[in-house]
Amino acid sequence: MAKKLGLILLIFVGFSCKISQTNKNYTLVPDSIFEFFKYEKSKKTMVSVHRGGGELKSLPENCLESFDYISKKMPCIIECDIEMTKDSVMVLMHDKSLDRTSTGKDLVFNNTFETLKKLKLKDNFGNVTDYKIPTLEKALKWGKNKVIFTLDVKKTTPFKKVIEMVNQQNAQNYAVIITYNANEAIEVYKIDPNLLISVSIMQLSDYERLNEAGIPDNNMVAFIGTREPKPELIDFLHKKGIMCILGVLGNLDKKAAARGDEYYKTFIDQGVDIFATDRPEAVYGIINKL
Repeated sequence: MAKKLGLILLIFVGFSCKISQTNKNYTLVPDSIFEFFKYEKSKKTMVSVHRGGGELKSLPENCLESFDYISKKMPCIIECDIEMTKDSVMVLMHDKSLDRTSTGKDLVFNNTFETLKKLKLKDNFGNVTDYKIPTLEKALKWGKNKVIFTLDVKKTTPFKKVIEMVNQQNAQNYAVIITYNANEAIEVYKIDPNLLISVSIMQLSDYERLNEAGIPDNNMVAFIGTREPKPELIDFLHKKGIMCILGVLGNLDKKAAARGDEYYKTFIDQGVDIFATDRPEAVYGIINKL
């Protein structure tokens, strides 16, 4: 992919979206999120940034400044986590507790947003930054014409509230709802059948349950786990037009760091469409060589 400092319009081969690069940031602008995530062999492999970053010092996870940094490096999907405060404000936070990633204490759900506004985020090395805990509303406003979000809805947060916010911000075309089992996927689909859903499909029976529940293939992007994938499962899902996300975060990222980044190419050759990773720049470097 050519890189220039001026404004360039690029078409990511086979994708129904425009990718723009300026000296400020990349932008992903899907014509249709359903077409964007529909499997086609010609489409280029994508990067999903786990927790929106966090591998670098001074750039915390679930932080708008980290999202901005990585979106200037590559076209990407931003995975982020949603917790809810005592006064029902949805914020980006992975843990139930505030202490690991911020200067706060106690559970997110035991604090009001007014309290959270006074806190600062910590990076993953324990360093306090000047960055603040963002709300889901602010993140969705920031992300328009920049990235696609996959929203990991934590147990304290009702899917209904997240979906209401997505619709309020007109973010349906750049926000995907993550689910971890068929019951969650069914719940999301019933609330709003016009949203794309990240569904967990580790084996054929997982797909069959979703299909029997009436969720169309077109509404699914499949998370196929965090271990080396089964090529036969990928082939099956591709025949259904469903793209596959492999979670290389954790074990497989560590293997790539130890063995060399070319290790990621193994999974590209097996048909993985999207890498969910804590090492986005390393993965993108391999994709860009192909």
